[in-house]
Amino acid sequence: MLSLPSTSSSISRMKYDVFLSFRGEDTRKNFTDHLYDALRRSGIITFRDGSTLESGKDIVSELYRAIQQSWCSVIVFSGTYAFSSWCLEELAEIVKQKKEKGHIFFLV
Repeated sequence: MLSLPSTSSSISRMKYDVFLSFRGEDTRKNFTDHLYDALRRSGIITFRDGSTLESGKDIVSELYRAIQQSWCSVIVFSGTYAFSSWCLEELAEIVKQKKEKGHIFFLV
């Protein structure tokens, strides 16, 4: 299980501990939901699109902001993850944050 250091001042400034990047139609109702629930039960504040986004807002900007406000990202690669332009947009922002700010990500 992911263990996040709670003493870091950089983490305390983040809105989320984890940003989940996944292809909804592939994994939302099975693996990703179970992962999200396990993280929440462990006290890990997790962003998952669909449950956290406010309707009417610019979704891309909201996703980028959530990535920027997360300590790390968990990328759930499924069979068609790379076929989704949304997933690729998220992945590009995650890599950008890694290069610019040392954002950590885990591949699943």
